Amino acid sequence: MKIYFRLLSFAKPIEKFAIPYVIATVLSVIFSVLNLTLLAPLFETLIADEPEKQVSMADNAASAFNITAQFKNFVLASISSNGQQTTLTYICIVIVCSVLLSNIFRYFSQRIMEDLRVHTLLNLRKKVFDNVMNMHVGFFNNERKGDIISKVSSDVQVVQYTVTNTLQVVFKEPLTLIFYIIVLLGISVKLTLFSLMVIPVSAFIISKIVKRIKQQAKESHESFAKMIGFLDEALGGIKIIKAFNASERTKERFHRENVFYSNLNRKMVRRQQLGSPVSEFLSILMVSFIVWYGGSLILSKQPGALSTSQFIAYIAIFSQVMRPAKALTDAFSGIHSGIAAGERVLDLIDTEPEIINEPHAQPLVGFQKSLTFENVSFSYGERAVLKNISLTIQKGETVALVGPSGGGKSTLMDLIPRFHDPKSGTIKIDGFNYKDLTLESIRAQMGIVNQESILFNDSIFNNIAFANPMASADEVIAAAKIANAHAFIEQTQDGYHTFVGDRGNRLSGGQKQRICIARAVLANPPIMLLDEATSALDTESEKLVQEALNNLMKNRTSIIIAHRLSTIQHADKIIVIDNGEVIESGSHHELIQTDGLYRRLIDMQAFNK
Repeated sequence: MKIYFRLLSFAKPIEKFAIPYVIATVLSVIFSVLNLTLLAPLFETLIADEPEKQVSMADNAASAFNITAQFKNFVLASISSNGQQTTLTYICIVIVCSVLLSNIFRYFSQRIMEDLRVHTLLNLRKKVFDNVMNMHVGFFNNERKGDIISKVSSDVQVVQYTVTNTLQVVFKEPLTLIFYIIVLLGISVKLTLFSLMVIPVSAFIISKIVKRIKQQAKESHESFAKMIGFLDEALGGIKIIKAFNASERTKERFHRENVFYSNLNRKMVRRQQLGSPVSEFLSILMVSFIVWYGGSLILSKQPGALSTSQFIAYIAIFSQVMRPAKALTDAFSGIHSGIAAGERVLDLIDTEPEIINEPHAQPLVGFQKSLTFENVSFSYGERAVLKNISLTIQKGETVALVGPSGGGKSTLMDLIPRFHDPKSGTIKIDGFNYKDLTLESIRAQMGIVNQESILFNDSIFNNIAFANPMASADEVIAAAKIANAHAFIEQTQDGYHTFVGDRGNRLSGGQKQRICIARAVLANPPIMLLDEATSALDTESEKLVQEALNNLMKNRTSIIIAHRLSTIQHADKIIVIDNGEVIESGSHHELIQTDGLYRRLIDMQAFNK
C-alpha cells in the first residue's frame, strides 16, 4: 500500500478532483439504487387487490425502509384518487427521471475521474522525464536506453490507469454495495445475511488465483523494455545489420524475447481473467441458494415470509449487488500489474543524480584567467582511467590532447564541462573550485563539438538555434557563414527550414559537422571543446570543417582532441596522455625535438601518408 499511496501523491492537488467526484458519485449511486428500490413497492401495490392488505404492507415497510414506505404511500394515494393507469404513468415518469439523473451524475463522475487520470499521468511522466534529464552522463552508460523509454512510456501508462481505476473502484463500488445491502436488509435481514456469505468466500478464492500476478507483471515490464531496447539498437544500426547480412539473426533475437513476453502476458492475463468467471459462478451459485431458500419461505407461507412481489424485487436488487463486488475483484487482480510497473517507475524517480549543485554553489560570471587540474584522478568502477593529472590552461590558449586510443583523453575532456566529477583531486576555473559553482554557469562558458555529429529531427535553423533559442535569423545565418555551412544550406530544398531527418541522416557527415560548429558559434562561449571533430570526414569535408574550426577558435580558449598534424601543429600547448597520465607537454616544435611518444605518433602519421 505504501507504493500505491506514493503513486497516488502524483494526483495532487487531489481535492480539486475528489470533492466533485464524491458528490457526483454519491448522487449517481443514490439514483441508481433508487431505480431498483422502486420496484418493490410497485410490484406489491399493483399485485395486491385488498386495500387493507396494501395499507398493512405500507406500514410494515415503513418500519424497515422509509423510502420504500413513502413511495408505497404515494402509490396508494395515487391509485385511490387517480386510478391504476394514471398511477402507472406517474411511476414510469419517476423511474425514467431517476435513471436519467443517475446516468447524468455517472457521466460527470467518469469525466472528473478521466481528468484526474490525465492529470496524474501528466505529473508522473513529467517527474520521470525531468529526473532522467537531471541524471549525470555516466548514468546513461550503465542503463539500457530501451528500459528508460519503457518506464517513461509504457510503465507510466500502466501505473496511471491502475491507480485511478482502483481509486474509482475503491470509493464507488463499496458505496454502491452498502446502499444495495441497506435496501436488501430492509426487505429481509435473514435472507441478506445468508446471501452475503458469497463476498468473503469469493475474495479469498480470487486472492489465491492472483497471488503470482505481481511477479509476472514485473517480469513482463522488464521483457517489454528489452524489446524496446532491441528495436532502438536495430533502427540505429540498420546499415551495419544489412551490411553483415545479420537481418535474420536480429529478427530471431527480437522474436525470442517477443515469444517470452507474449507467453508471460498470456499466463498473467489468464490468471486475471480467471477471477471474473469464478466470482460470477459463485454469485450465480449464491443466487440459486437464495431462490431456493426464499422460494421455500414463500411456499411455506410462514408468518412474516416474503411476498412474491417482494421476492422478485429482492432477486432483482441482489443481482446488482454482484456487479460492484465483481468490480472490486477485478480491481484487486489488476492492481498487481500497476504496482509492479509503479515499482520500476519509482525506482527511476528515486535514483539520485550523482552530480548536483551544492547548497552554497554560486554562479560563475564569465571566464577571465585559467582552467586548472590539480592531481585529478578518475576511474570507471575499479578501472583507473586518469591518474594524478595536473595541468593549467590559460585564457586564450589552444591546447591539444593527443595520445593513443584509450589513454584517457575523452574522459579528461568530459571532466571539463563537469559531465563527471573526479574521484580525487580538484578542478578549478578562475581559482574557483568546480563544486563551489553551479553546473549551469560552468557549462554556459563552454561550447562542444563532438566527433559524432548530434543533430535533432528538426529544421536546420532550429538545430543551429538550439544553442540560443532567442537568436534572430540574421544571427543564425552569421553563425552558419562562420562555420562554412551557409552555402550548402542555401542549396537544400527549403533552405534553413529543411528538416535534417532522424539524427541528421539527410545530410552528409561534413554538412552535419558544420551545422554542429554553427551551433557552437551561435552560443559564443569563451571556451571551446573539440573532440576529434574532423576524424570521420573525407579530405574535402575535413578542409571545410577545419576552416570552420579555425574561425570558431579565434579569440577563444580551445581544448582539442585530435590526431592529425594539421589540426594540432599550431596549438599553443600539446598535452600527451598515455595510460591515464601526462607524459609529455609542450609546443609542437618542442615535442618534435624530443624522441618521445609524440614524435613517434607524428612519424607514424607521416609514414602512413
